[in-house]
Amino acid sequence: MFFWDYTFFLLIPPLILAGYAQQKVKSTFHRFSQILASSRRTAAEVARSILDQAGIDDVRVEKVPGQLSDHYDPRKKVLRLSENVYSSSSLAALGVAAHEAGHALQHHQGYTPLYLRNAIYPVANLGSSLAFPLFFIGFLFSSQGPSILMDLGILLFVGAVAFSVITLPVEFNASNRALKILYQGGYLREKELEGARQVLKAAALTYVAATAMALMQLLRLFLLRESRR
Repeated sequence: MFFWDYTFFLLIPPLILAGYAQQKVKSTFHRFSQILASSRRTAAEVARSILDQAGIDDVRVEKVPGQLSDHYDPRKKVLRLSENVYSSSSLAALGVAAHEAGHALQHHQGYTPLYLRNAIYPVANLGSSLAFPLFFIGFLFSSQGPSILMDLGILLFVGAVAFSVITLPVEFNASNRALKILYQGGYLREKELEGARQVLKAAALTYVAATAMALMQLLRLFLLRESRR
């Protein structure tokens, strides 16, 4: 069956990286969630303070269920912190809260990569859902060369890959903003900053792994397309 062709092995390295990244995030977050910041300010308080200092009064800070479900919603202007982050004063929690506040600052200040990512989200969402079904239907029923369905599937998946690539500078920039603000704002002392940095570095690795996987998937589609010639 074509599912077992050699191109599948292209996915092994990014799969290993993704597994490592997930484990790294969990272990690093757990480690630094045990260390409280000397300021004793909660993540929710820090997020609110960062937003207020930037003059952003139209973004709410809310608690959401789940673990590591923290995110900023630019459409509803809501900064959501997970249950184990919201009320915590740990180095990990403050790092996560400042990172999400960094996204709100990007939105407020018109950070170009964030706007590009938001603009292509509908195409990326559609592409991630339809690309593979369309491609492999075309692959199954094509015998005289690449089919239109295969090409359409690849085109849709290119949008998903672009979204993943653009996400990298957005996430890196939010983390850089977070670390700078945590120190300059007095939320963390210099020696405490390393804990937040380690948490954000581990989180960034998950986005690198996701991008590597997307690129390898795209390469695999191109190779399978060429095999139909």
